[in-house]
Amino acid sequence: MQFELNAQARTLQGTGASRRLRHAAKVPGIVYGGEAAPQSIEVDHNDLLLKLKKEAFHSSIINLIVDGKKEQVLLRDTQVHAYKPLVLHVDFQRVDSTHELHVKVPLHFINEEIAPGVKLNGGLVNHVMTEIDVQCLAGDLPEFIEVDLSALKVGDSIHLSQLKLPKGVKIVHHTADDSVVVGIVGKGGSSEEAAAGEAAAE
Repeated sequence: MQFELNAQARTLQGTGASRRLRHAAKVPGIVYGGEAAPQSIEVDHNDLLLKLKKEAFHSSIINLIVDGKKEQVLLRDTQVHAYKPLVLHVDFQRVDSTHELHVKVPLHFINEEIAPGVKLNGGLVNHVMTEIDVQCLAGDLPEFIEVDLSALKVGDSIHLSQLKLPKGVKIVHHTADDSVVVGIVGKGGSSEEAAAGEAAAE
């Protein structure tokens, strides 16, 4: 999915200037990275808020147009009000086609309802992770990674090493462990306990 966001260069700095921007339904932000210097920007609040509600916006290359000049960026951080639907600040990072990105990508779980552990045994799906860190070139960045649960029985789980990754995409491991991504647990027990029970029965 392609996203485009219009912005204007921002020259006034400080708390007072940011407050005035917010009163004018604008969000202060910054664009950094690459060979160019960091640039302060302002974007339309309502346009940004609508895009932030779309999952893909958080893990897609965005065409940011600053005063008519287009550059490709990634959303890196947002500051939001504690309880109001207000975006207070936004950070973007410039990207190019030759440098690998380190990005969090959401996981989309499919076929949960037909997994034998759920359909036949009344097990419950335990989502241990909902997103993973990946490394890839901008052109290979996926909006999400699909995880198919159709073969899982009670006690089964899918680990990071078992995920089917798009071409050019690598998982960034934070530990040496092959962590569990998702599993199916029996009622009243963990997937590990269920697996142990099945092994004992065999």
